[in-house]
Amino acid sequence: MTYSPLPADLATAKPATEHTREHNKAVSRELPFEDRRSFDNAQRGFIGTLEPLTITRGGNHVTFDLSQFEFLQDQAPDTVNPSLWRQAQLNAHHHGLYEVCPGLYQVRSFDIANMTIIEGDTGWVIIDPLTSSESSAAALALANKHLGERPVTAVVHTHSHADHFAGVLGVITQEDANSGRIPVVAPLDFVEESLNENVLAGNVMNRRATYMYGNLLKPGAKGFVTTGLGAALSMGTTGFVIPNDIVEETGEIRVLDGIEFEFQMTMGTEAPAEFVFFLPKFKALCMSEITSHHLHNVYTPRGAQVRDALAWAAQIDESVQLFGDRLEIQFASHHWPIWGRENACEYMLKQRDLYKFIHDQTLRLANTGSNKEEIAERVKLPDSLGHEFSNRDYYGTVHHNSRAVYVKYLGYFDGNPATLYPLPPSEVGAKYVQFMGGADSVVEKADVSFQSGEYRWVAEVLNHVVMSDPEHIPARSLLADTYEQLGYQSESAPWRNFYLCGALELREGLPEGSVFKASEGIARGMPLENLFRLMAVRLIPDVVAEVNMSINFEMTDLDENWLLTIENAVLNAWPDRQAVQPTVAITGSSVDIKMMFLGLTSALDLIGSNKLVVTGDIASLAGMNEWFATFSRRFPIVTPRPIEG
Repeated sequence: MTYSPLPADLATAKPATEHTREHNKAVSRELPFEDRRSFDNAQRGFIGTLEPLTITRGGNHVTFDLSQFEFLQDQAPDTVNPSLWRQAQLNAHHHGLYEVCPGLYQVRSFDIANMTIIEGDTGWVIIDPLTSSESSAAALALANKHLGERPVTAVVHTHSHADHFAGVLGVITQEDANSGRIPVVAPLDFVEESLNENVLAGNVMNRRATYMYGNLLKPGAKGFVTTGLGAALSMGTTGFVIPNDIVEETGEIRVLDGIEFEFQMTMGTEAPAEFVFFLPKFKALCMSEITSHHLHNVYTPRGAQVRDALAWAAQIDESVQLFGDRLEIQFASHHWPIWGRENACEYMLKQRDLYKFIHDQTLRLANTGSNKEEIAERVKLPDSLGHEFSNRDYYGTVHHNSRAVYVKYLGYFDGNPATLYPLPPSEVGAKYVQFMGGADSVVEKADVSFQSGEYRWVAEVLNHVVMSDPEHIPARSLLADTYEQLGYQSESAPWRNFYLCGALELREGLPEGSVFKASEGIARGMPLENLFRLMAVRLIPDVVAEVNMSINFEMTDLDENWLLTIENAVLNAWPDRQAVQPTVAITGSSVDIKMMFLGLTSALDLIGSNKLVVTGDIASLAGMNEWFATFSRRFPIVTPRPIEG
């Protein structure tokens, strides 16, 4: 649904209100800003960086740019929570190549994550090659410039989130991995979990990620300041390779280019597939993303499976038990290391208790009958945890993580029949507005609440107006102003970015977008099983209601054939199975078949170039392009959505 932009005088960013200024001053009074240990650790071991830090693709398309963040040198303005401002400074102003200890290096803030580089016997062992090929290639080039040119001899993916693997083709080639020439090590279930999260629900996650990571916001005191987890997200070329070495159990050891890795499995915590590892040579423990210098997400606002806070705490505890008496350095896939055994163990144990406190107190209150919203208002960290900057709400929050724990155990329903069968947003919005005396009346009352600083309430009531009538200009304008103040107050970077992106969209309209497609790099690395799962998700029931067919696939480049069926408006597929009398038989390479299904090439082009051979009832494939939904990248979030069949 389209709607007109707000008039220019209503569409401009507003200053902080008196209520927002007082809120942020209270944060300044509460926290120990004189504690500068994080700044000391973040700058320790600096070797060099790019000046300016601007990474491009093809020389003109900017994929990553920190050159616009000089404004963070100043004191926190009224429009940014001062605690978040501190985290933004740490992320954006400490970028480049760092020595963790001799032979162990990190490139930080070339993306949202770190790329760790280990000097092996003959080359570089790369840990987590970032989100894009452009960023990982730039990070590797920086290391080669300052430390001496060396080949990449191994790659380790710590877990199944794209900012830790999608830049792999910037440091190795697909053939390096496929041939086994370069070991690519990953945890059990890495392939399935990576592709399930980033492909099956990829479009909706990517759309919500534009809000969470503030991709549409301009850097500045009234706009984007940080992601919390890192300075900014790289927007470059993504890829995927199938790991050729899978770690399955705690205690497994690998020697990669002369460097011993001792692994601990941490599955189902921060990621469904994840491990941490100890490096005896350096007395260094890599905690992947299990620990970081903030409270992480038990549920991530971009959308993902709810994580297990209790298992998360237990895995941190196990790391301390396994490695605490041997480590001298603790480093991770984000932020900066900690040096010294006592400092590192104290930090890790407080991270452990952070997640366990949220877990335990959520369930204590749930067992008294409180629902997830009531619990979120009541769970507060004790000062011993909450006044540690490394436990603050820069990414996850106590408020939404406690709701996630509730959902993990009890689901979204709170037991009240009134919430069992709710109306959809547009319909309920129209009825609320009618009951409250019409849109003009609601806006008039909401404006009084806005002047009183009741921004959460104003957001709730005006959302009903906008969902029922997005062309009601006063409602949309006041809701945008409300989201803006909530963003200015937020200590969580994702919360700030969600609020400010919502305000931007209400003011300027839905941003232009394109149809979602998996990248060629992802497509080439995607196993056929995951491809067919994706096509099943895209199948449109009404269009294929009368379709009943089977397709035999013969893959010319693989030792396996596939059977695909469509019946009952459901697509199923099986390896090493063939129909005796298929409707159609298709012969071609698995790569070409993946490219065809993902819309990166057409069947006609493949047949015309003799890359695809089709036999049987070819006419049954007529209109096949219409069977599968295409997803718009920029569907509405803060205004009514079109109803799809």
